[in-house]
Amino acid sequence: MKRKTAPLATLLMAVAAMLGISPAMAQTDPLPSWNDGPAKKAIIDFVQATTDKSNPKFVPPEARIATFDQDGTTWVEQPMYTQVMYCLERVAVLAREKPELKEVEPFKTVLSGNREAMAKLSMKDLEKILAATLTGMTVEEFNAEVKKWLETAKDPRWKRPYTELVYQPMLEVMKFFRANGYKTYFVTGGGQDFVRVYSEQVYGIPPEQVVGTAGGTKYGYDKSGKPILTKEPKLLLNDDKAGKPEGIHLMIGRRPYAAFGNSIGDKQMLEYTQAGGGARLMMLVHHDDGKREYAYGPKSKVGTFTDALMAQAKKNGWVVISMKNDWKKIFAWE
Repeated sequence: MKRKTAPLATLLMAVAAMLGISPAMAQTDPLPSWNDGPAKKAIIDFVQATTDKSNPKFVPPEARIATFDQDGTTWVEQPMYTQVMYCLERVAVLAREKPELKEVEPFKTVLSGNREAMAKLSMKDLEKILAATLTGMTVEEFNAEVKKWLETAKDPRWKRPYTELVYQPMLEVMKFFRANGYKTYFVTGGGQDFVRVYSEQVYGIPPEQVVGTAGGTKYGYDKSGKPILTKEPKLLLNDDKAGKPEGIHLMIGRRPYAAFGNSIGDKQMLEYTQAGGGARLMMLVHHDDGKREYAYGPKSKVGTFTDALMAQAKKNGWVVISMKNDWKKIFAWE
């Protein structure tokens, strides 16, 4: 019987362990899609320091928590959040089931297909659409609908599935952290149930490590007597801004040692992370590459990165990632 040879990476890790070298130090280049610079160095230095037992910044394995915002931090959020796109497209399905909605706003505007008019919808209008398209069904029915939509829906610019519009450099960061004993969590303003449908397949983050905006569910039984959970139009957690550290405490129970965001909605999460003291890494993705992705910031309604946030990042020592300068490539398919 032919003996199997251990992969080179496994042998290197074993040798590193015998020599007392942290896994981070044993890897050659864990972030190949990143250009050399302060941002890449900050990530590697942080992981090396916090996983090296001889380093005063060492973090015990059980405390190694890294949190990531999703929209604009790990995948494309322009010109509109993916989940909002899903909800808008679901309005047509809903109208077939309830024809009376065709003459009721804001559903009438959405069904018109007039994107200029849809862009003017108020937050209250969007909340009505979200409530109508994300509730009133069982959890299993919702998961199946989202999965089906993701398999067929494509982004209007790149004509690719939304799940392919993930940032390769950030996938490498997640993988690098996990390879060194960190648990990676999503802490996102997106719907918790929506993100959980694809988080493990796309990002390697299991559903139990997704903290998002959460709605209520009601326990009951179907016609056959089988127990079910039905999604209700009741908000339990708005996982945005101050809701992010609140959600971290509620769902994770440990303060992160590293936090990644991209907008004013992530400010409080980074503040909360830094307030823990010791070795902490706070990073913000700056969308400054209009050629390969998008360039936006202070005036954008989606993913707002204000001048005040930039000033706070500089003052507090948070690392701002330039998509244009720090990333060799943005998507895996480039």
